[in-house]
Amino acid sequence: METLTPDRARSRSEAEAVARSGDWPIYHPAGLDVQLRRAVDDLSAGRWLSTGRLLAATREPGLWMSRTQVLALVAARSAVLDDWAREEPSAPGLGLLRTRVLVERALSAARQGRPEAWRMEGEARQACWEASSADPSDPVPWVCLLALAVVDRGQLRPEHRVRPTDPLLPGGPWGLLDEALRRDPGNREAHHRMYRYWQELNRHAVAGDFVHAVMPSVAGGSPLAALPLYLSVDQYRSLRGQDGLVRRQWMREPHYPRIQFAYESWKSSEAGGGRSRT
Repeated sequence: METLTPDRARSRSEAEAVARSGDWPIYHPAGLDVQLRRAVDDLSAGRWLSTGRLLAATREPGLWMSRTQVLALVAARSAVLDDWAREEPSAPGLGLLRTRVLVERALSAARQGRPEAWRMEGEARQACWEASSADPSDPVPWVCLLALAVVDRGQLRPEHRVRPTDPLLPGGPWGLLDEALRRDPGNREAHHRMYRYWQELNRHAVAGDFVHAVMPSVAGGSPLAALPLYLSVDQYRSLRGQDGLVRRQWMREPHYPRIQFAYESWKSSEAGGGRSRT
């Protein structure tokens, strides 16, 4: 049975109180998900029991996506999943989490320009296909394949140069996005991965066109209300060194309406009993 030190127990109770109040931003990868926060903290310390319990109990698709994404980012920094696999090789969720870790490590290797990045991409890609076969209804393997597309900057793989239904957009990994959305319509991570794909390829205009194509169908309270804000932040970064423009950006079109839309969308959702997206 796990024993909490007084300091650790106090930090947990403080985090839970803040999460309940909603008055302050939470600077933690788990955000307001207190159960995920516990698992992240334990996994960082080399303990996987709370992660196993959390994954086994997670049924809602949005939570499954966000929890596996955050846990993989933490697990990728150590060999904790290898230790877990030796103890419980068939633990629910472990295989998918290991796939996520392979993807994150391949992406990290590509960002660093390491020569083994392409080999790591191939290994992660194979793990994604195996995960998809193991659970055809799970969108996570398809989102992971979409994330890996950025490593293939020359679009050598056929699935990375599929023509979209919108004739104004260029060929890209649209089929992977469609597969993820077929399993989980409105999937937050899938949209952000596609947006980031075009940004990483320096196709900034395409990234903007993609966001503009998505937004008309975004419902109130959807996490996708934040997608245009990422576009605004990237545009803000491109203006570094132009102080006057940077200072004025957030009160100008189209940035201020984007902020207002996201805020009003989330507030109306919370007023109706929805969950905070902040």
